[in-house]
Amino acid sequence: MTTENELEKEGEIAADFIEEFLDLADLDGDLEIEFKQERVYLTVDSEGESNLGKVSDPETVNAIQEITRLAVQSKTGEMSRLILDIAGSRDAKAKQLKDLVEKTLAKLEETDKEQHLKPMSSYDRKLVHDMVAEAGMVSESEGQGRDRHIVIRKP
Repeated sequence: MTTENELEKEGEIAADFIEEFLDLADLDGDLEIEFKQERVYLTVDSEGESNLGKVSDPETVNAIQEITRLAVQSKTGEMSRLILDIAGSRDAKAKQLKDLVEKTLAKLEETDKEQHLKPMSSYDRKLVHDMVAEAGMVSESEGQGRDRHIVIRKP
């Protein structure tokens, strides 16, 4: 279990890393740090004109998130479960996952065969599991490491 002090330290290290990244990439953005469910949530956004769109694609944000986690780990010696959002990338990713779940559920209804999704991060799997349960279907994760993926079936 992560203590509040450990989370705050992780947040500070991550925020410093992201601020340096933004400076080096000449990107304009404001940082907000939140702590919930034993995770650090870093949000980078801008109120006015901004060039954050250059790095707000969900896959790009995921890569920056992984590099930030490694930076935190190198300073703390502990794995980081940091979640990064740049210019609404988390909402965009949630929409992509919702579309994927809707298409997969339609295929499940059509074929009556369990559906295997491509491997994804634990955070994305959690979102998908919640969406599948909300739709009244059953899902479980299978595989190990980078091959961990979700299987969706009828109850």
